[in-house]
Amino acid sequence: MTLAQCARDAAATLAAAGFEIDEARRDVAVIGRALLGWDEARWLVAQSQPVPSDFPARLAPFVARRAAREPVAYLLGEREFYGRTFAVSPGVLIPRPETEGLVEAALALLAVDDARPARVLDIGTGSGCLAVTVALERPDVDVMATDVSRDALAIARANAARHGVDARVDFREAAFAGDLVDAADLIVTNPPYVAERERDALSPDVRDYEPSLALFGGGDDGLDVIRALMPHAARALRRGGWLVMEIGQGQATTIEDIVRHAGFDWHGTRLDLAGIPRVVVARRL
Repeated sequence: MTLAQCARDAAATLAAAGFEIDEARRDVAVIGRALLGWDEARWLVAQSQPVPSDFPARLAPFVARRAAREPVAYLLGEREFYGRTFAVSPGVLIPRPETEGLVEAALALLAVDDARPARVLDIGTGSGCLAVTVALERPDVDVMATDVSRDALAIARANAARHGVDARVDFREAAFAGDLVDAADLIVTNPPYVAERERDALSPDVRDYEPSLALFGGGDDGLDVIRALMPHAARALRRGGWLVMEIGQGQATTIEDIVRHAGFDWHGTRLDLAGIPRVVVARRL
């Protein structure tokens, strides 16, 4: 059996489970390359070659789990974010490309005033992808990160160690800003913002596997967590400090009211690659 035949059979299994064939082929390739330790070029070149003898047996359980909609990131235990690989587990939200917009906005704001030392607070750090990335991109910045989940903090600390910034990122188990008051120059946060009524509309990959604590924000509109977060964020920021926050589709108008009511000056939103307002930028008055 060639590698191409093995991959085709695995993709057919996923297609029979309801996957689009292109998605099935892509997922099989990602899983297969990870199991073999190959890059994409080697995978493509080897398609006509005999498959390693133990490969079909190694691949099969991963394909079965993917057929049950378990995310590839959880299958492999890692996901790429901002050009780097981060460990993930079912205890943390899987980093997504649209969340990279938070990093871009944060770095742009930090670059405005390079003359003074800066402190960044990542609220609800999850995998730590935001805190670690900011620490890597700006070695001169102090970073603190909070989360209420011990499982998430364990993953975040492991990612900080993986990328060599564990001595520079202060992780704390705390809701919102913890005991950091009137000290941060910038807050970056990807809070839960999905409404419970939208649960059934979510992909089963997300709904059935990713942590509800990191997804659903409470209330009819999913914004109760953000409502609770804003006063804490205002207290944690110095005057003139910045807030950079991810939001969901169609939420900008309501969130603008919430943010302004908490004592922030609204500086608009940034669009994601799909043209959706995804990143809020606001400044403490």
